[in-house]
Parts: sequence; structure tokens; C-alpha cells
Amino acid sequence: MKLFRALLVAPGLATLAWGAVLIYEFAFPLWPGTFVAAGWLLGFPVLHDALIAPLVGVVAFALSRVLPKTWKAPVMVGAVLTGVLAIVAFPLLWRTYGAPPPPGPRDNPELGLAISLAVVWLGVMISGLVRHLRTDRARARAGLGRPERPSV
Repeated sequence: MKLFRALLVAPGLATLAWGAVLIYEFAFPLWPGTFVAAGWLLGFPVLHDALIAPLVGVVAFALSRVLPKTWKAPVMVGAVLTGVLAIVAFPLLWRTYGAPPPPGPRDNPELGLAISLAVVWLGVMISGLVRHLRTDRARARAGLGRPERPSV
């Protein structure tokens, strides 16, 4: 097991060392871009820990209390994928030429993000409906029938 851990740690340390070399080459000699990069490298973790992480925690807690059991997992996966897509799209949405061009068409990053989110949430809806129908069928087979819904 120790050898396996060492094999896992070695590439991580090598990547960390390479990142340190790249930061050193980027930061020295000092130039105005260095301070902008330092602002991002130091400011974004603070922003994440002070604002983004608590907000995500509150939303996840609220969703876990409100959603039915069959919908919890698909909605949580959809929320995580939405966050990842937003992080990936942020440089292109914030400043159109702020990142190297991705492969393929680059005409409209807003449309690309919208289409990606639509596909993710369509998958969430399909997955949630399938899970809900399977649960209803399993309850019917077990003789429990459909759960009563309160009349309004």
C-alpha cells in the first residue's frame, strides 16, 4: 500500500514543482501583469471561501430538504455540472479574448453555454422522471400503491 501511495504522490509533487517553476518564470521580473495575476491567485480563493462555498452549501441544504428522494441525486448532479460549466465558460464570458481559443467554433460562447446547460438539465429531467417512475412501479409491485397526495 505504501508503494501505491508513493506512486500516487510522485506525479502530484512533480506537477506542483512544475507549477512553481512556471509561476516563477511568470512573476519575475515584476511587471504589471504580475500584480493582476497575484490578485486572481490570492483573491479568488478568498472569494470562493467567503461567498461561493457558503452559498452552494445553503442551496444544497435547501434542495436536500425540498426535493423528493428520487429527484435529489439528478438535481445535485445537474447543479454540480452547471457549476463546472460556469467555471469553464467564465473566461470567455467575462472577456472574449481572455483565454486561448478552444478547438472548434468560437463564435458565440453564450450560446454554447446555454446549449450545454440545456443538455445537462434535460438529462436531469429524464433521469429524475425515470427514477420516479421506477419507484412508483416498485411500490405498485409491492402492493403499496401510489402514495396519497394531500388535496388542496
